[in-house]
Amino acid sequence: MVNFTTRTIGSNVTVIQPKGRLNMETASTLRKQLQDLVDGGNSRIVVDLGETEFIDSSGLGALISGLKMARQVGGDLRIAATPKQVGTVLELTNLNRVLPTYQSVDTAFDD
Repeated sequence: MVNFTTRTIGSNVTVIQPKGRLNMETASTLRKQLQDLVDGGNSRIVVDLGETEFIDSSGLGALISGLKMARQVGGDLRIAATPKQVGTVLELTNLNRVLPTYQSVDTAFDD
């Protein structure tokens, strides 16, 4: 099973970075890691998609699941550094309205 790298930036923002394909094979890993982060008290999460070359409906489902988990505990999940293919999928599914893209991990929680 693949694990995605995580790191903390600022005082309380956790960054997780899926790499390669975010599909049926890897989406459950992302969902589990997001659940573990939220359960561990990390409710401000940025998913860095800069190294993600492909996403399908399973990957989108994992992102939405993570968003719901974070919001249920008063936090938020944001996505950053979205490659063209991933951005196109978000636009086609209208999920870009729910998960707006930030240019960089460092600016995702600058509001």
